[in-house]
Amino acid sequence: QVQLVESGGGLVQAGGSLRVSCAASGRTFNNYVMAWFRQAPGKEREFVATIGWTGSRRYADSVKGRFTISRDNDKKLVYLQMNSLKPEDTAVYYCAAARYWATRADQYDYWGQGTQVTVSA
Repeated sequence: QVQLVESGGGLVQAGGSLRVSCAASGRTFNNYVMAWFRQAPGKEREFVATIGWTGSRRYADSVKGRFTISRDNDKKLVYLQMNSLKPEDTAVYYCAAARYWATRADQYDYWGQGTQVTVSA
């Protein structure tokens, strides 16, 4: 069982940066693939980035080169550093955990409550 709590969302101007964090509980955090998804109003939840047990990463094309996902297994934390933010990045950002490598939302077993990121033009 894994519980996830996101933090760090907020309002930022276009071109700015923001880092969101995800704190996980549970003894087997190291065994989980961690990911960030986002959902904008009226849109489906979409994949943003994922990081495996050993640090392998994958990004959505829309954020590649601007966002960086990382994890600290000792502290049970996952981060999403977001640079060069655009208004279209505005969404609720969710942290998720899965037992296997995955990029679809339905493949993830555990979810946080989400944190709002708003990018103003």
